Amino acid sequence: MAQAIFAGGCFWCTEAVFRDVIGVSEVESGYIGGTMPNPTYKAVCSGNTGHAEAIRITFDAQQLSYGDLADIFMVTHDPSQLNRQGNDVGTQYRSAIFPLDDEQREGAGAAIERWNADHPGQVAVTTIEGPAEWYPAEDYHQDYWADEGQRNPYCLAVIPPKLQKLRKSFADRVKA
Repeated sequence: MAQAIFAGGCFWCTEAVFRDVIGVSEVESGYIGGTMPNPTYKAVCSGNTGHAEAIRITFDAQQLSYGDLADIFMVTHDPSQLNRQGNDVGTQYRSAIFPLDDEQREGAGAAIERWNADHPGQVAVTTIEGPAEWYPAEDYHQDYWADEGQRNPYCLAVIPPKLQKLRKSFADRVKA
């Protein structure tokens, strides 16, 4: 099994997308890229820790490549928005990729280039960061869409369009 870390706005929303991808066995919400040890949700939301809300994906590299994951990430959020996703504003909502080795760093750069080539007139502001320490988010953030999110108006407005993008652009990668 391999892992990948992406930050693309609210971790509830990115987690929901990747839970539906064939080859993904686990998605964990957390914090990465900041200076405060053991950050809390409240601290990260303040925008003062430097962390991004992110997800750590565990996947089977025999079923799904890192490049595939990076492409799904780029398509299912708006990588052209600096330090925001929709109404979520601040560096904690930045678009960033945290490669775990040199091969992933190259794959991240290639995914950004592919997105830019496919979107003339737009430029991805997605950063490639790290290495950085991963901190799991509090338990109540894990698998939020399945547990609480479908009763949360914010999630109901944001997550279904992301899932539609996944199904439209990557139909062969979606779990039944």
